Amino acid sequence: MTQQLQFPEPVQGVVDQAAGEAAKQVGIARATENTDVDWATACRAAIEVMARRGVPFQAADLIAEGLVDEPDHTARWGAAFNAAARAGLIEEAGFVKSKRATVHKSICKQWTGSASPQTEAAA
Repeated sequence: MTQQLQFPEPVQGVVDQAAGEAAKQVGIARATENTDVDWATACRAAIEVMARRGVPFQAADLIAEGLVDEPDHTARWGAAFNAAARAGLIEEAGFVKSKRATVHKSICKQWTGSASPQTEAAA
């Protein structure tokens, strides 16, 4: 098994973190504005259910639990989880291999419910 080369921090002049973050935000905004409202609502409700359980979870768990169907495009997941995290509902809990067969166990974020979740009105 080969290991990926890891650097403790970005090599100066190679990685433009600001440009990367800007591109991420543009992509998230595009995914959000193109997401079906019914799916977004169902996904948010599913994230809330999993967050209340107090155990780490990933997108595949929402599907396995029958809480939401696959979106029309995988980019919708990132936008949904990002919005829930910004609202204070969930927090990152590390990276794990995805349980979704379609992504061949690639690395994905794992989430947990926030210790003190905010309501939409407070967010």
